[in-house]
Parts: sequence; structure tokens; C-alpha cells
Amino acid sequence: MARIAVIGAGMGAMAAAARLAVAGHRVAVYERTETYGGAVRRFERDGFAFDTGPGLLPLPAVYRDLFVKTGKEPLESVVELVQVDPSSRHLFADGTEVCLPNASRAGVVAALDEALGAGAGARWGDFLVRAREAWDRTRRPLLEEPLWPNWSVLADREPYPSVPHKKLLRTRRAGRLAEIGAWELRDPRLAALLDGYALAYGLDPGTAPASAAVLPYMEHAFGTWYVRGGLRELARAVYERCVARRVEFHFGAEVTGVLEKDGRAAGLELGDGSVVEAESVVAGVAPEVLSRCVRGVPVRGDGGVPPRRGLPSRLTVLLALRGGRPEGVAHKTVVHAEDRERELGLLFGSPTGLDARPTLTVLRPDDVRSVPDADHEAVTLTATVPALTDSGRPESEVFADHADQLITAAERAVPDLRERLLWHEVRTPAHIAETTGAEGGAVPHPALAAAEGHLLHPSNVTGLPGLFTVGGWSHPGGGLPHAGMSGALVAGLIVEGPDFRGSQ
Repeated sequence: MARIAVIGAGMGAMAAAARLAVAGHRVAVYERTETYGGAVRRFERDGFAFDTGPGLLPLPAVYRDLFVKTGKEPLESVVELVQVDPSSRHLFADGTEVCLPNASRAGVVAALDEALGAGAGARWGDFLVRAREAWDRTRRPLLEEPLWPNWSVLADREPYPSVPHKKLLRTRRAGRLAEIGAWELRDPRLAALLDGYALAYGLDPGTAPASAAVLPYMEHAFGTWYVRGGLRELARAVYERCVARRVEFHFGAEVTGVLEKDGRAAGLELGDGSVVEAESVVAGVAPEVLSRCVRGVPVRGDGGVPPRRGLPSRLTVLLALRGGRPEGVAHKTVVHAEDRERELGLLFGSPTGLDARPTLTVLRPDDVRSVPDADHEAVTLTATVPALTDSGRPESEVFADHADQLITAAERAVPDLRERLLWHEVRTPAHIAETTGAEGGAVPHPALAAAEGHLLHPSNVTGLPGLFTVGGWSHPGGGLPHAGMSGALVAGLIVEGPDFRGSQ
């Protein structure tokens, strides 16, 4: 039985801690803030409650597996999962709209044909078939196995089977997500639908590889789920599972250094000067935080994939509304940007301000636990924004103006929003930076193949033996399912050793 010290109490770190404890190890978690969950937080005021991180759960099978493997208990015994239907409502710039049913390819095809015209659904359905092929080719090496030492194979090969596109005697194949929209979907609204999945993860459709097609495929194939009481309830359940397996938690415990002895990680140094000895260290923190803790030792993974810098962040606006939630409204509505080119320029070019309305996600949960009573509604607005701005104005002022733009854009989804608004709270990239320690409040994306490896994440094994990384900043990247997967990979590497190749 080894002593294992875990830095951070994010979802990936807790998933690893629970699995390691069940394997018989003594596990202690050291978290610099006063609570668990990482970015999965909850804001409460006047009887209203909001998720300030993720609001919906894709691929719940990852957490079902965690609870079965750490206690032979179904996930549904500790949280209430609700399949969201429709999975999303989309409002396009030209005024058309469509509601997409949950986990039904045939239903999605029919809805798109009815809303956008005959043939639109078939083109999207054919795209999903090709996206499934990309998923089947990359699922195991990108999600279920440690990062391959020869990761360049994943970097060089594009798994998406693009359709040949002939123009001016030339035959082209889509290598970027935006090219799929232009050459294969051939409808600006379908292109906007596709781009929205990339933007939600902070990816530029113009540079994201065609393999990003797996992002919409995941939603359509496995559905979208809500946790009654909010995603914070999932964090609570994972935390309580850790406690039940005798994982120790130390909150308000900032780690200032990773100890090294005989060429391997040997414990932690805490901010109060105390020392924690351990045979292995698991770091669930942003790369810049880990670099400060491991001085003079390279910590990137054996694969040599460097962590990305300058990733976008998120702006979240929490709305307390008078009047109950109308019957039958969609849980999730995406309001697509009026000027996509300008939006992409602001996000991925050299922005000097935030004066364009971005693609906006509006969440309206049907959950009595989010409101003081049936005569009120809690609504959350989320948009991808630059992690840092160079406007010359204070961040709070810039994002206050931008939040007002989001509220205006959200009136397309909630027509009487301004009249019903009691108050609103804004959560900026600075709040994310404070919570997670990530520079500029950057949010990690899921790992993707191709693109010369730029969208892969560093290996869970580092350059310092005995030090492992977990969570969104390491393989297989950001997102709740990926965090859970990283926890399983790190636990396997520690329990079974470097020859671990994932669950069979």
C-alpha cells in the first residue's frame, strides 16, 4: 500500500483518487481553495442556484463506470440523471430555427429537413456517419489508452473520411472543420451548427482539424444529460465516494513544491512550510501551476506534446427571472452569431475589444432546486471569449458591457427576458483563473487527432518519475467525460505500471 498525494480536488483528480483508494493505496488530496470540484461550482443567491461551470453532461457512461468500479453502485443511486429532450434548439442568423431531438439520428435528419429544407437533414446525417468513422478510429487511442510514445502517428493522420470536392478541375478534401461545412454540408446554417460545437470548446473552426467532427457525434450518439440539482451534484457525489473510500481531503492547503528524492517525486511542500511524504504524486492543476511546483525539472509528458497557451475562456451570466419557466421550452438553446467572421476574428485573431455578439448558449433547466419557487426561473448564458483582452479598460468594465450584449442576444431565446429580469451576476475569465489557477482563465479542450499534434495534450506520465498529471490539461484533455477518463488512466498507470494500456 503506497502513499499517494494528489494536488487539486478537480473532477479528474477526484476520479483518480477514488480509484487509487479502492486499489488499496493511502490517498490524500491537497486543495488550495476551500472546496472540491475544480471548475464545477455553484452560485446561490435569494433562493436561486446556478452552475457556474459545465451545465450539461455528455457521455455519462464515464461516471457510471467510476461508481461501479469504486463501489459496485450505479451512478443513478447517488444523483438523478435526466436526458434532455430536445438536446438543443438552434436559432440561426437568418431567423430560422430548429429543435434537435436527443440521441436520434433519424429524428435529427427529419427536423433539419423540415426547418432548413429538403436535403439538409440528409447532408447532416451523412456527415454524422463519417463522424462516427472518425470516432471509431480515434476513441481508443485518444480516450481509453495512455498517450502513445509514438503520438506523432495520431498527429499526422486525419481520421475523418472527407468527401472529395471538385472545383475548377481540382479535387479537394476537407482537412479543417470549416471546410466540412463549406464543401460537404453546403448550407450556412448547417455550417454554423457544426462550428458551434467547436466554439463551445474554444476551438477555431477555421483551424480545427476535420477530426473535430467527433464533437457533434458524441452528442448525437450518446445524448445530453442534466443532473438534477445541477452538475455540482455530480461533483458532490464523486467527493463523497472518495470520502467513503477513506481518501483524505485537506482544503486551504496550497502546494508550493513537489519534493524530489533519488530522481523521482517523493512528496509535497505546502504553503505553511510543512512537508508531505508520498511514493507518488498526482497533479490535477494547470501547467503553469505545476511548473511553479516542480522547479528545474521538465514536467511535460514523455510524448513531448507541449501544453497549449492562449486558449479562450468563458463568460457566464446568471439571470434571476420573475415568472415561472414556461411549459415545453428547450433546456438548451444556441443563439448563433449574426456575423460569424467577426466573431472568429475577435476570438482567434488579435481582439481589441468585445463588440460583436458571439454564439451564445442559453440554459433553462426545469429544476425546482434552482429557483426559490415555481414563480421564478433561473437562466444561464454562456459564451466563449478571449482569455485576455487588450482594450485598455478594466476587465470588469469590459465584461460588464459584454454581458449586456449577451442578455440582448438572449432575448431571441427568451423574448420577455428584460421585463422579467430581477438581477444578474457575471462570471468572467478572472473568476475561472481564481478557481482553477489557469492563466487568463483559459479552458482546456478535448484532445483531437491530426493538426500536427497541436490539439493533443501532454501525457499523464511526466519527465519526473513518480509524478503524474490528471485532468483537463493532460491527456485526454478538457470536458467532464475526459476528466473522468484521465482519472482512470492515471490510476491504471500507478496500479499496473508503465505497461498499462487502458481497460479492455
